[in-house]
Amino acid sequence: MSNLALIFPPNHLHRHHHLLLLLFFLISASIAATSPASTTTNYQRFKEAPQFYNSPTCPSIDINGTDEMCSPQAVHVAMTLDAAYLRGSMAAIFSILQHSSCPQNIIFHFVASATADHHNLRYTISRSFPSLKFQIYPYDSSSVSGLISTSIRSALDCPLNYARNYLANLIPQCIRRVVYLDSDLVLVDDIAKLAATPLGDNSVLAAPEYCNANFTSYFTPTFWSNPTLSLTFADRKACYFNTGVMVIDLKRWREGDYTKKIIEWMELQKRIRIYELGSLPPFLLVFAGRIAPVDHRWNQHGLGGDNYRGLCRDLHPGPVSLLHWSGKGKPWVRLDANRPCPLDVLWAPYDLLQTPFAFES
Repeated sequence: MSNLALIFPPNHLHRHHHLLLLLFFLISASIAATSPASTTTNYQRFKEAPQFYNSPTCPSIDINGTDEMCSPQAVHVAMTLDAAYLRGSMAAIFSILQHSSCPQNIIFHFVASATADHHNLRYTISRSFPSLKFQIYPYDSSSVSGLISTSIRSALDCPLNYARNYLANLIPQCIRRVVYLDSDLVLVDDIAKLAATPLGDNSVLAAPEYCNANFTSYFTPTFWSNPTLSLTFADRKACYFNTGVMVIDLKRWREGDYTKKIIEWMELQKRIRIYELGSLPPFLLVFAGRIAPVDHRWNQHGLGGDNYRGLCRDLHPGPVSLLHWSGKGKPWVRLDANRPCPLDVLWAPYDLLQTPFAFES
């Protein structure tokens, strides 16, 4: 060992030691960056939202010791969660709480892919909304993946888009009514008003209808030329509705086995191409012309432009309670690219993303 030590001068040995240490740290950092334990670094960091409290007139959702999660006095909101749209989901949650008169009575039911990192999703939500009442439900998309047909935009083919078909199976049986919301929207009104939409004696769901839209365009010539299929809407006034905002009676859904009815249309689509636009047409086939109406103010949709270019659009005429960036363009993407549409500035105040260089006062 002494002979080896004579080969290198002490200073050279010292420098060599530091180079080895530097190489070790670089290799360790590289390994950590690719290891599963480091996936938290891929998650966006969000600011903590202000705390919101009930007004004095709000009813209690804790009745006779009943589990709050099952409370009929609560407003139940269902949304999906994934990394790509998490920034939008956080903004939507923030907007719902800010404009609610009874924010502490809102219970969120989040559906996330069974393969998603639920621990980090829960941590992210709890960090920004420490008092939020919520549950995350794992969604196994394996059963639906084989039924998804390619559509005009790849984002529409994500299996999580079809999770709304299975809400009645995922959410606890004790919950009867839920408001389903997409992640690319913000509310500027009290969600309790939307949740209280009358469903009548028979309707399973309520949503704003758009009867001026070209309903036939949502289905292929093969569908309309088939003598049997073309009679699907014969006994009802079928109008387009957007599935990103719906009030759903889960009890009636379960009793009518509507998940099965939607799946049957998806199975037919795999054999005969009868529609083009992702998860929407099966809903139209089952429910169009049979839903309870909701005022258009609750879905000012299409702010993301069309499904091809995502061009800027104006608001529809009339009052606004909910802004919905359905379509290809998302406000956070356009804002980050410094190419926002005029209406994207209405989304920006609800953005909780913590930028790397932001300083908290």
